[in-house]
Amino acid sequence: MNVLALELSTSCGSLALLSEDAEVTRHWPNDRKNSGPFFQHLADIQKQFIRLDVIIVGLGPGSYAGTRIAISAAIGMQMASGARLVGLPSICAMECSEPEYFMIGDARRQTFFFARIRNHDVVEGPTLMSEFDLREKLTGAGDQVPVLASEKLPQFGSEIKYPSARILASLARDSNRGFISSPLEPMYLREPHITLPKPIAS
Repeated sequence: MNVLALELSTSCGSLALLSEDAEVTRHWPNDRKNSGPFFQHLADIQKQFIRLDVIIVGLGPGSYAGTRIAISAAIGMQMASGARLVGLPSICAMECSEPEYFMIGDARRQTFFFARIRNHDVVEGPTLMSEFDLREKLTGAGDQVPVLASEKLPQFGSEIKYPSARILASLARDSNRGFISSPLEPMYLREPHITLPKPIAS
């Protein structure tokens, strides 16, 4: 089975191609304002395969712009290749040796998100919390479970780790795992904030 994985939800972008006899991976600093490196790496990886069976995309939570770019690229490649297209929360594919971990992140507007991951499945969350509530949550959970974040959050004692396209590709080969099917969308932690224009005075 040939699997291509795309992950752009954090500041570390990654791509992975797993085939029956080869593995090709790429990692780079992911700038949400410049998607050029992503497409350069994707073009390079495309030279390594003839046929794709599955394309999997990390859906976040994280950078909406990065995730949308990954989804759009995956849709285009799916249309051209006829491969199966699926998605999975990026937080299920962290580079972590432990079978269970907590994933936290800055959700902006003075809120944070919390999720519990076990065996690459989300078993709790993601849930929005205040800084105080997240501290209480982590304190009550004890010290046995690693706390991971993809950005600096020193107030919570978290370790910086990033989602891995290689892990996503590996998970895509598990026929017993539940995946998100089309239409794929980034994971939204809250309803989009839209500022409406002020009415024009008559």
